[in-house]
Amino acid sequence: MSLRAFLACFLVVALAACAAPQRNEPRAMPAAVDCHPAPNGSRPQVIVGYGSLMEDASRRRTSPRAGPAHPVEVAGFRRGWFARGSSVGFSTTYLGVVEDRESRLNAVAYPVDAAELEATDAREASYCRARVPPADLAPRERGYAFPADAQTWIYVGTPESVAPPDARFPIVQSYVDVFLSGCLEQEERHGIPGFAAECVATTAGWSASWVNDRIFPRRPFIHQPRARQIDQLLAARLGELYARIRIEGGG
Repeated sequence: MSLRAFLACFLVVALAACAAPQRNEPRAMPAAVDCHPAPNGSRPQVIVGYGSLMEDASRRRTSPRAGPAHPVEVAGFRRGWFARGSSVGFSTTYLGVVEDRESRLNAVAYPVDAAELEATDAREASYCRARVPPADLAPRERGYAFPADAQTWIYVGTPESVAPPDARFPIVQSYVDVFLSGCLEQEERHGIPGFAAECVATTAGWSASWVNDRIFPRRPFIHQPRARQIDQLLAARLGELYARIRIEGGG
């Protein structure tokens, strides 16, 4: 084969490899997309919270005047441990979502005003705010429906932040506690059996790169009143993986 023919064959194979879909990799919001599009000021605004925003206390630190959170099911997005924190100093891997038409997750949705939407943009600065089509949002609260003309938003991962947990950017128990506390709040408040277990089941990327950074982790109930519920839930759903969590700094 001539050199010209070899190079032509190589180029065809390389282009085909680049075009092949990577099914196991989360797809983040493209870099060129406006991360914080201007909302329509004449329409109600709704945020979908799927991580720390599910917990009442955590959500109200940013949106103290926001309306009540309502349990929902969201189609077209996949939640997982792939939102990497800052590369400066000690950091962690947070929950994020990426677009995935085959996936769904349970979450909360709540109305906000323009100032609270802007404050949440600042809080979630490493994410992009993306639209959730009305058809992809289903209330889990009996008898409740969001305004038909509402603009609904969810915070998705940016290309530079999407990566799985590792030793430098582990999952941390204090963040898991906030997330699952919010799930348990919804389960108990609205009488939805298994809602918290569903939070675990619809979250991808649980990893052995996971540290227990709770204050007094051997007596966590002093600072985390739901610690026993959370630990029982994780042990039941994740089994051996949960048993491998190490105490932060314990080697």
